[in-house]
Amino acid sequence: MKRLEGKVAVVTGGSLGIGKAICQCFAEEGATVVLTDILEDEGHEAASKIQEDGGTAEFLHLDVSNEDEVSGVIAQVRKDHGKLDVLVNNAAISGPNKPTHEIDVEEWEKLMGINVRGVFFCTKHTIPVMKERDGGSIINLSSIYGIVSAPDIPAYHASKGAVRLMTKTDALLYAKDGIRVNSIHPGYIWTPLVAKLGEESPEGVEGFRKKLDALHPIGHVGEPEDIGYGAVYLASDESKFVTGSELVIDGGYTAQ
Repeated sequence: MKRLEGKVAVVTGGSLGIGKAICQCFAEEGATVVLTDILEDEGHEAASKIQEDGGTAEFLHLDVSNEDEVSGVIAQVRKDHGKLDVLVNNAAISGPNKPTHEIDVEEWEKLMGINVRGVFFCTKHTIPVMKERDGGSIINLSSIYGIVSAPDIPAYHASKGAVRLMTKTDALLYAKDGIRVNSIHPGYIWTPLVAKLGEESPEGVEGFRKKLDALHPIGHVGEPEDIGYGAVYLASDESKFVTGSELVIDGGYTAQ
């Protein structure tokens, strides 16, 4: 039997990068995947690829910073599938890469609206559906920068620290309901988001990647499926005794 057979999973920010890889890994393990994002063309393409490979997936448009959209998508999933077993709060942006004193309020609020309020909205509307079925698994994508920091993208770091603590609080609040809540903390994973940072860096993409490789004791940055495999574990019944935990997948970055 596949590890996620019979489970219905919603993944936010599922069109590209880590989210896309999580959707693919979930589908390979038998889950019915509801891939959500604001990137419609990429989202439909990702869902179609899963279907072509023999998996079950659909795409729904979702702006996680809009509570009405979130409540509508969760209600649609409940109507269509009768349940929701797994929620992956993955949608995020990197935000402005400049010192704190140079960040505009609008820039700060936009990032927090997606990276923090989006996690809140999706969790808020998923919990009642999971309670109906006596449990589920919520997986929040934080970052190594929810544990340590660096002198760049300050709003992003703040948001990922918030997600880390939101995870632990909700794990305690809903343990009695059989709902497990855990966070994943990736190191640098070569995704479109990170590649964009490389394009904006003085070293260029190749030089930027070499610099990132050197930060990790294992010798290289990670690939999106490295996070997908970790998410499969937290979504599966194999992790039934795991809640409030931090799954660090970082090539040794935070061990230094």
